[in-house]
Amino acid sequence: MLGSLYYLTCKSIFMQPYNKIKLAHLVVIPVYLLEKADNWRKIENYETLWNLGVQPNGTIQFDMYSLDGENFPLKAYKLLEEYYMPDVITVQVQTEPDIFQDVCIEIKRPSFEKPFLGGFRHKETGIEYHNAGSQQIPKNVQTKNMKKRKKLQQTTNTTCTQMTKIGVYVSNVTDKLIEPKPYVTADEYHARRLKATIVIQTYCRRWLAIQWVNKLKEQLRLRLEWERQEELRKQREREEKLLREYNRRMHPKTKDDFELLYHALELWRKEELEGINNTFTGAERKAALCGLLEKETHLIACIGRHKMNVLEDNHEKAILSFLEKCAEPKKWKAFDGRTTEMDTQFTLRARELLGIYRSISMKDLPQDERLDVLLTLKHTVKEHECKLTQEIVELIDREADLMMRAVKECNLQGLRQRICTLFLQYIKTPLFNPEVARLLKVPPDPMKLYHNIYFCLGCKKYLPSTSFAISVSSCTIGRCRLCCKLDNEARKRESFLKYKRMLRNLRDSEMKYNDGAKIAFILQLQDLHYMVQHFWGSQSALSAWDDLYDLVMVRWNKWEEWSPWNTVLLKEDEAEAHLKLSDLEKAYEKVFIHRVRHKQMLARNYFSQFPGLAAALHKNDKSIFNCWKHQSRMWSIARRNQIYSVV
Repeated sequence: MLGSLYYLTCKSIFMQPYNKIKLAHLVVIPVYLLEKADNWRKIENYETLWNLGVQPNGTIQFDMYSLDGENFPLKAYKLLEEYYMPDVITVQVQTEPDIFQDVCIEIKRPSFEKPFLGGFRHKETGIEYHNAGSQQIPKNVQTKNMKKRKKLQQTTNTTCTQMTKIGVYVSNVTDKLIEPKPYVTADEYHARRLKATIVIQTYCRRWLAIQWVNKLKEQLRLRLEWERQEELRKQREREEKLLREYNRRMHPKTKDDFELLYHALELWRKEELEGINNTFTGAERKAALCGLLEKETHLIACIGRHKMNVLEDNHEKAILSFLEKCAEPKKWKAFDGRTTEMDTQFTLRARELLGIYRSISMKDLPQDERLDVLLTLKHTVKEHECKLTQEIVELIDREADLMMRAVKECNLQGLRQRICTLFLQYIKTPLFNPEVARLLKVPPDPMKLYHNIYFCLGCKKYLPSTSFAISVSSCTIGRCRLCCKLDNEARKRESFLKYKRMLRNLRDSEMKYNDGAKIAFILQLQDLHYMVQHFWGSQSALSAWDDLYDLVMVRWNKWEEWSPWNTVLLKEDEAEAHLKLSDLEKAYEKVFIHRVRHKQMLARNYFSQFPGLAAALHKNDKSIFNCWKHQSRMWSIARRNQIYSVV
């Protein structure tokens, strides 16, 4: 009994249903000798391919056997014109006597027709078996003696034409009448091509020019818009600055605010004095001066009263700030950048005292809450027995007794203020609050008072070194900050706020360089004020702008450390442009460079007499001298050429 594997594509399954009788007719075997099986299941005679689950244009696989193989052998019959093999098939391979393994095989479809390189054909089934060499991709063998040659050859093109004749009619509706045109030579053809090329280039360049002009217009529009926005921004900043100064003068709260107020008072006095001198003479002038003096005295008294009120408010804020610093936990940064906080027994004690002080200082408390606060304060101070705590306890008992007798609140203000003052003294005692010792200006140890203590020639007091404003040009300790401030309010009434801002901007810009600059941090406010007024004339060296709010000090040579002999006073926008320059000799005129060098030389000669800047001054003394010598020589040549040109 022989078996064969058949594949059948069902293209006409609905037109002609295949069953066992049809297949027996195709393979020429009697029906009773043909046996079919699907997955080793016997298929009955009446079953069709549709019953086996075949879809249109599908493929089915089953086994066919002949029961009488000797007389009626089952020959291979090609039922399909084409066979579509899947890309991957599964083959069952026997690896051991009782073990079978499924192996997936990928079918590679050749893109060429296999040549017949020998083999054999099965006589019964008709299957052809090729040799192994035909299974490989043929190699592209090139003959070494082969040469490629390109040759043009005129080929014959046979055409025919049908014309109208007897019995044949050809329509001439679609015919075209072709007239001979003038003969065009090669030179004329190339000339025409050149002319067309020039026209194309003309229009292309015109288009590019239009695009470039539109780009320039857009850049101009953006530039004008930016300039307009910058002008609006500067105007808005100027208005905000004026409003801020007005508010600071109308509602002064800090020392700088009162400096501005006294400076405005001095400007007003000078204006009035000039008007009186220009308008009146003789006795009228003396009377006007007396009236001006009375007005000035009245304004100074008003400023003094306002200052006292502000000092009272600031005093309470300073006390709370001092106590909050004592109650802050210990902080330090870890290796990963996070901040760690830790409370100690001393910080917790300071925080407890801060809460009690806030409760004692509160006003308009109900009577029962006030009594609770006093009781808490009494238990807190009774932990230590001393004269101060006994006095606080006596005052607490007195206030509680007066409150029980329904005394008015206004009559208790003095007593309550005295309790707050004594409790603040209790808090500032390191024995009762150890955390306050690191913030006290007066150290607990009396022996430390002998260090860094100086005598003020103005107020005749011994004060710590932090109370004196010592500049680079100072050789001795003179008056303290308070005496200098009082003298300024009485005599000159100058405002140093603009110079403070200028010095702060200078130090911020020097920190950004990160090159170890030190002179900008040694220089004090008085030194910068002297430089701006005497060397630079309180105006920009480039544009003569005299508003100090817009002026900044920058390096003249940005590759060297800032110093009074390596600086220039410019506006903010001018300073930005100056720091972008790489070659100052090409950017500025020689006259301007000489003028700046002259001012720097004046500053150098002035600060050379102070030991604080001596080391930095003579560090590059030789290079500075050579540069100054070169600039002087160039200035002499330019001056001589100018004289010759005039002559």
